[in-house]
Amino acid sequence: MNSSQIKHFDYIFTGTGLASLMTVYKMVLSGKFSDKSILLLDKDSKKTNDRTWSFWEKEQSIWNSIISKKWDSALFANENFKRDLELKPYSYNKINGLDFYNFVFEKISNQPNITFLNEKVTDINELETHVFVGTEENRYTCNYLFNSIYTKAFAESQTKYPVLQQHFLGWFVKTEIEIFNPEQATFMDFSVEQKGNTRFMYVLPTSKSEALVEYTLFSEKFLSKEEYENEIQLYLEKLGINQFEIIEKEQGSIPMTSYPFWKKNTKKVLNIGTAGGWTKASTGYTFRNSDKKSSQLIEFLQNESLKMKDFHKRSRFWFYDLLLLDILYRNNELGCSIFSSLFKKGNPALIFKFLDEETSLIEDFKVILKCPKIPFIKSLFRVIFFRNK
Repeated sequence: MNSSQIKHFDYIFTGTGLASLMTVYKMVLSGKFSDKSILLLDKDSKKTNDRTWSFWEKEQSIWNSIISKKWDSALFANENFKRDLELKPYSYNKINGLDFYNFVFEKISNQPNITFLNEKVTDINELETHVFVGTEENRYTCNYLFNSIYTKAFAESQTKYPVLQQHFLGWFVKTEIEIFNPEQATFMDFSVEQKGNTRFMYVLPTSKSEALVEYTLFSEKFLSKEEYENEIQLYLEKLGINQFEIIEKEQGSIPMTSYPFWKKNTKKVLNIGTAGGWTKASTGYTFRNSDKKSSQLIEFLQNESLKMKDFHKRSRFWFYDLLLLDILYRNNELGCSIFSSLFKKGNPALIFKFLDEETSLIEDFKVILKCPKIPFIKSLFRVIFFRNK
């Protein structure tokens, strides 16, 4: 193929996960990019319900019509106490992956300037005047590239920044008896055996007899599939559920790290989504963070002198996340006590505001001071005195 046959675009998105689709959808809504040619490339056709996103919010958003369930109450528990959390003014929301994909593609498929191609990206090469993108089938060029294909070796081949995984396996179950409270989600139930890790159950009931029950760990190493499933089985039995049907399963892993992915950004290439550090490092929550970052990106792209490496701005919340991950990386068994101290008496709305990185410095301290002091002081000294050497 010679250069005259290589198709050129203003923007190319390599990988069409949450961050890419949110950004392109908002490009369309803004009306500011209708004169820009946009190409989306992904090996996945996005026609399956491959994941569930959950997030909290105060006001209705542009995603409101595809929220499949909302909760105004949540449960936090460990082996010693349970606490019902009143979430208002927030609600906790669930969106099914396929509903999101269909919603976004319905919008962008009507845009003559946007093309989606089901092709696997094999090569990205930034040149002086443009970016070259190769797939198994074709070659393309663009003025600017947005990459959301996560390269785990970047984070996992270094030792300066801890890398944990939020890894999980979930069953969507339908029970014979009415056992769940459909008005209350279970955020974290640490009453399961910890086994030297940070392990908890996460339950999203959609009716009295249907729920997503997920066994989740914040730790470095994965388990065998049997271990996740055995723990779910034990938990259901503890709830008094012996007869149930598994409607669907989901399994995944989200990297939890403060590794500075933004240092990989260049003049013409911006890493977004998990590949760009858009996942909230301390919790693994992705939807809300990507929603905010994609809106900031739309504003940024309207600048005259555009350099992709200028997009990222590091905040103090990055540092807070780094401290927590440093603790959990060295002493993974401390997760239960840290989250329990935070939720036992803490104001849920203030905790959400803090996790959304919207608190003032005074509010930060109100949240942080609920946590065990000694592990954080030790981590602070390690980060300040050793990491900067």
